[in-house]
Amino acid sequence: MNIFTDLKKWRFWKHFILKTFACGGVLSGIIQFLIIVSPTSAASFQGLAPLGLVVLCSVLTGFLLSWPRPIEVEFNSPNTKIRIVKGDLLVQDKHLVIGVSDTFDTEPPKIIATTSVQGQAQAKLFNGDFKHLDALLDQALVAAPKTGSITKPGKTDKYGVGTVAVVRNDPRLVFFLAYTEMDTQNNASATVDGVWKSLASLWHAVSVHGNGDAVSIPVIGGGLARLSSVLPAQDSIRLIALSFMFASRQNRVCEELRIVVHPKDYDKLDRMELQSFLSSLRPS
Repeated sequence: MNIFTDLKKWRFWKHFILKTFACGGVLSGIIQFLIIVSPTSAASFQGLAPLGLVVLCSVLTGFLLSWPRPIEVEFNSPNTKIRIVKGDLLVQDKHLVIGVSDTFDTEPPKIIATTSVQGQAQAKLFNGDFKHLDALLDQALVAAPKTGSITKPGKTDKYGVGTVAVVRNDPRLVFFLAYTEMDTQNNASATVDGVWKSLASLWHAVSVHGNGDAVSIPVIGGGLARLSSVLPAQDSIRLIALSFMFASRQNRVCEELRIVVHPKDYDKLDRMELQSFLSSLRPS
């Protein structure tokens, strides 16, 4: 965690100042009480030494309570946890979420970029055998209704934004979530409404198939989805967490949601703001 990035944020200093003065007020109140109870001890609390001790204790307590910590919140109702972690999605244990287009194209490199999350997942989780993955996806989508077709290179059947294909990749499941649409030139695009709709479908699928185990999801909307200017990483994380909590209050989705952020994006986050946002999702 890049601590110095957090220390540059006004949110940290605002929190630190409030906690420091609150601690100083409590200590001052305790001293006043002791003087009232035992007036003869008043001299013991006068001078620069007692004042310096109060200031030191207040500052240390303010730093201790404000110091940046891992971004995570546990909820009692519903019984779940949300964590925002820095790292590689594909090294996470338990279930994974991979964003795809509504045509579920898999062929690299002309249609699916090898540097994309999907491209890396195909190479690492399925040994680059996209034909085998196609067979698994076809099996997972056998009951999914098709919404139309498109004339383009690659797959032409459209399943619609919000379709989820659940594929087993022992010892876990991979939830292929269609949140982008392909055009005739195989350019993927997404909308915020489409992302929200897709997340609702995802949580239902995780609830049904995930057996309550933790699930890891990347920050969605950036890259080839062309939403980064409308839905930057900070907002995407909030959208994912909010959608997850709405779904969890209706039916338990899973024991833990991990939102995995690429290191270059993680270091740009206002982590204290995100911690505060997650805490605000607790029922009042």
